Amino acid sequence: MYKIGDKIVYPMHGAGVIESIEEKDTLGSKHSYYIVRMPVGNMKVMIPTDNVEDIGIRDIVSSEVADKVIIVLKNQDINATNNWNKRFRENMSKIKTGDIFEVADVVRSLMLRDKNKGLSTGERKMLNSARQILISELVLVKNKKACEIEEVINECLALD
Repeated sequence: MYKIGDKIVYPMHGAGVIESIEEKDTLGSKHSYYIVRMPVGNMKVMIPTDNVEDIGIRDIVSSEVADKVIIVLKNQDINATNNWNKRFRENMSKIKTGDIFEVADVVRSLMLRDKNKGLSTGERKMLNSARQILISELVLVKNKKACEIEEVINECLALD
């Protein structure tokens, strides 16, 4: 069970800080929720405390792991299929894992693909979502602003 102040990752949404734990009455039964503030976009989400494991909620990574993620971003190899549909499904599966390395791989491969060939509308949305997820966790781990983390990501991929 997490407590107020814990920094967690909500797969498909990003990382945030638990601001409170509240009970809400839903359809006649009380349920407990984590109220999580996301640093990127400054939004709040409610996460039911009883299905944290099913959702895949996890602690944010350590600073050392975050440094390894930066190394992953510097790898300029793209080993994704040229079939758009298959690539989209594979990338979506990676994002859904909630694993920071998988999300970083999606960000890296889509940013490089965009730089070299351009992206479809669907992949551009996926890239924006994956970037937000990655940035939100790195912001909390490194205690930096989103714009600083974006700059690091762009530098890793030699983008301006």
